[in-house]
Amino acid sequence: MRDVLGALRRHWESGSPVGVGTVVATFSSAPRAPGAAMLVDGDGEVAGSVSGGCVEGAVYETAGSVLAGDPPTLSRYGVSDDDAFAVGLTCGGIIDVFVERVDRESFPRFDELVDSVTAGEPVAVATVIEAPDEFRVGRRVLVWHDRSEGELGSDRLDDAVVDDARGMLATGRTGVLEYGPDGQRRGEGLRVFVNSFEPPPRMLVFGAIDFAAAMTRVGAFLGYRVTVCDARPVFATSSRFPDAHEVVVDWPHRYLEAEARAGRLDSRTAVLVLTHDPKFDVPVLRVALRQPLAYVGAMGSRRTHRDRLERLRAEGVTDSELAALSSPLGLDLGARTPEETAVSISAELIASRWGGTGQRLSRLEGAIHHEPEMPERSRSAEQ
Repeated sequence: MRDVLGALRRHWESGSPVGVGTVVATFSSAPRAPGAAMLVDGDGEVAGSVSGGCVEGAVYETAGSVLAGDPPTLSRYGVSDDDAFAVGLTCGGIIDVFVERVDRESFPRFDELVDSVTAGEPVAVATVIEAPDEFRVGRRVLVWHDRSEGELGSDRLDDAVVDDARGMLATGRTGVLEYGPDGQRRGEGLRVFVNSFEPPPRMLVFGAIDFAAAMTRVGAFLGYRVTVCDARPVFATSSRFPDAHEVVVDWPHRYLEAEARAGRLDSRTAVLVLTHDPKFDVPVLRVALRQPLAYVGAMGSRRTHRDRLERLRAEGVTDSELAALSSPLGLDLGARTPEETAVSISAELIASRWGGTGQRLSRLEGAIHHEPEMPERSRSAEQ
């Protein structure tokens, strides 16, 4: 839903209702992840996407029906459906889409959600997408780490969902939970979609060089909040890195230590050391390899890499810690220019995130998208 929040807020503030379809669960090679959304306004205009074009027509029709007064609808599209080809989901995946009417009455606290997302404050939206008593469908609660707003129909259900949603928010997970009618965690029949909104993941680029300038452009394009850090003020300037969200003049290891102490590093953070200068890269790598980060990569030749390993071991970095280091960083694309190298590095980041092999898809068999299978509790209630 993050992609359509701006358009949705404009309609919400103007008092114009919209039909919103949200992907709540996926299986196999589904084209969009849970949380992807598409809205249809009263004039028939569309924003966003739930399937990259596969089932947009069917969701469009359902959104129009919901705007006309029909109740919220949970539908499944995929190869198991008799009309799968008719709606166009020929990629082999399965998606569950929840379509609802959104306006000031149905979502009175929508502005609080947008304010939190805009401010970078983690927040989750828990929405009932299926229930034995249909009056609960569409009810939602906003969940922050320290508070919640809204209700789902019973105190027991509210307590269970808020507690579980906080756990999902803490790990950045979005998905469907299933309960009994009164919030029993081992029960069935009531499904809640938890959409987690976290601040963008961070990319810390150390070394104010031309390769870093290309990397900041690609990193920002991929949705990272990019920081460039270098101890040399003549090179670390905003004018040289206009695509970076911030440019810091400091010794890399000192800056990274401060960020770690402040709790601003997490398991989604990527650290790229592009200095290939021992006095900079060895100290910062010693710090980075001892943090629970998503990715730590260092630029340099294989000779530089071997020398760097020796220096890091001399600094007390263990072999198990060194195993987390991607060096030389990037995938073997034959990259030469800074821009090509940035694509190579980004390709490795994406592959490490989703479990990709880096090989040509035309030479592989099986699923294209490397995603975990839909949990059993998210597969129930075929539509």
